[in-house]
Amino acid sequence: MMDFLQAIGQYEFLQKALFTSVVVGIICGVIGSFIILRGMSLMGDAISHAVLPGVALSYAFGINFFLGAVATGVLTAVGIGYVSQNSRIKNDTAIGILFTSAFALGIIMITMLKSSTDLYHILFGNVLAVRPSDMWVTVGIGLIVIVTVYAFFKELLLTSFDPTIAAAYGLRNNLIHYLLMTLLTMVTVASLQTVGIVLVVAMLITPAATAYLLTDRLSVMIFLAAGFGVISAIVGLYFSFTYNLASGATIVMVATALFLLAFLFSRKHGVVWKSIRARQKRVELSK
Repeated sequence: MMDFLQAIGQYEFLQKALFTSVVVGIICGVIGSFIILRGMSLMGDAISHAVLPGVALSYAFGINFFLGAVATGVLTAVGIGYVSQNSRIKNDTAIGILFTSAFALGIIMITMLKSSTDLYHILFGNVLAVRPSDMWVTVGIGLIVIVTVYAFFKELLLTSFDPTIAAAYGLRNNLIHYLLMTLLTMVTVASLQTVGIVLVVAMLITPAATAYLLTDRLSVMIFLAAGFGVISAIVGLYFSFTYNLASGATIVMVATALFLLAFLFSRKHGVVWKSIRARQKRVELSK
């Protein structure tokens, strides 16, 4: 641990990696909380894969991958909604069709490029090689996401728990939905350097799912999910640096370990405590 702390103070690339990972952990936890409540985990997976064509195009034209990734992510989200609302195809089927086709298109584009080194890092993440421009893009996205969620918290809360009542109050559920999809796309883009496209859905879902097992209040869940995201990022980066492991995969495995602890030992929903309470009830009934 001391070697890791000394390295942080000594190496600028590690400082950027740590800072970027923490920001990503926070915003993934915040947006992931709404994704969990809305039962939209599959949409998170879809958006994370659908940004690949935009990333490939951005590298081909020499522009920041943020622009292309956000564009294709939002277009995919709109396309999924359009197909499901204007045909007999249900939402989960539309997601499966569009996200796989977008991901396949991205792979084809990658194979057509002369160099795919950077794109490989986009697929699997390499936070230790994060550039200053990428770090500031991540910070900018983080600020936009947090400010937007704070400004529209009541609308997001109401539409997440009861869309019918939200509509009765005059809220436009579709607009709130697409706002959330835009934020989801931006968070996905911010996470590319840290965990990559393949693993970004894990950082969106796992910390939020861990928090969901520990509380029934959305505000508390958001803070817990952000905290678990930060812990996963810091501990994962430590193991990645110390043992020369893939950074994205290591961060995700730490998040998974935290989820397993909550799944087993959560006071209210944990498997172990449920078993203890059930045994106590059987003993009381047998008396």
